Amino acid sequence: MLGGFTKDLGIDLGTANTLVYTRGKGIIVREPSVVAIHTDTKSIVAVGESAKKMIGRTPGNIRAIRPMKDGVIADFDTTATMIKYFINQAQKQRSLFQRHPNVMVCVPSGITAVEQRAVEDATKQAGAREAYTIEEPFAAAIGADLPVWEPTGSMVVDIGGGTTEVAVISLGGIVTSKSVRVAGDEMDEAIIQYIKRQYNLMIGERTGEQLKMDIGSALALEKVETMEIRGRDLVSGLPKTITITSDEISDALSDTVGAIVDAVKVTLEKCPPELAADIMDRGIVLTGGGALLRNLDKLLASETGMPVIVAENPLDCVAVGTGRALDNIHLFKSKSSSALRSRR
Repeated sequence: MLGGFTKDLGIDLGTANTLVYTRGKGIIVREPSVVAIHTDTKSIVAVGESAKKMIGRTPGNIRAIRPMKDGVIADFDTTATMIKYFINQAQKQRSLFQRHPNVMVCVPSGITAVEQRAVEDATKQAGAREAYTIEEPFAAAIGADLPVWEPTGSMVVDIGGGTTEVAVISLGGIVTSKSVRVAGDEMDEAIIQYIKRQYNLMIGERTGEQLKMDIGSALALEKVETMEIRGRDLVSGLPKTITITSDEISDALSDTVGAIVDAVKVTLEKCPPELAADIMDRGIVLTGGGALLRNLDKLLASETGMPVIVAENPLDCVAVGTGRALDNIHLFKSKSSSALRSRR
């Protein structure tokens, strides 16, 4: 009887952002995966959006950190605290009789057994009754409405903050996949380093991300765009303003984007011919925040010779897919335990 009061949750525990999906309500929490900690007392000062605003602006006794790195847990206790905060946010109207929820969390396809266990343990420590894991590209494919349970090939490229997941899916499983720890964060870092080399100017993470989002492109734009940025001159040590062009950002991103293209090519090379024919018909689907980089779909299409489609809501695909997977939670229960046994 009490089961009726349980609201199971799907969590897209990302390096950059965390999204929480509840059955019947959709995505109800969408916040940055950032925690601000008081270094003296080890107490949590802020989580999510309010903590992100502190990045690069904190006094010496407060640190704003991202407890997830490259899609996996870098700081266990802080991650558990962060997950607990997000679960509480999702259950603000929790009734007195409501049990702790079952929680499905997405993980990179290249994760080790130790990293997977860390995610499950952190989720249970945060208040989940049972914790299940689903591989990120599989969740992205479900969220993008691809026919994952049918005997037909679907290819998804999920470009998140810490990892890019490329997978070919058929009959409810991943046939072949490639996980590379190159994604949105690497793009931001590439822009920061480029400006440091070219202009002797140090800019912050947020400025690097803003450049990528506002004038970034995988290919040179027909009409060059510009953006004014401020940073610290490494020669004089004083603040300085410069103007950056979209061509420069394309140049800065070339290596990172090239690594993603290579991962897609490697996955296609390992793909069985029948499934490759299906993908040629349906196209490659891009999901995740990185899918929003302008002209990335055109570059991938020219490099692979296949149609490339950006999913309707690329930022939400993994969270929606993780939530929808709760309907088939029994499959993931057995899959999760057998996967762990095989990796030991």
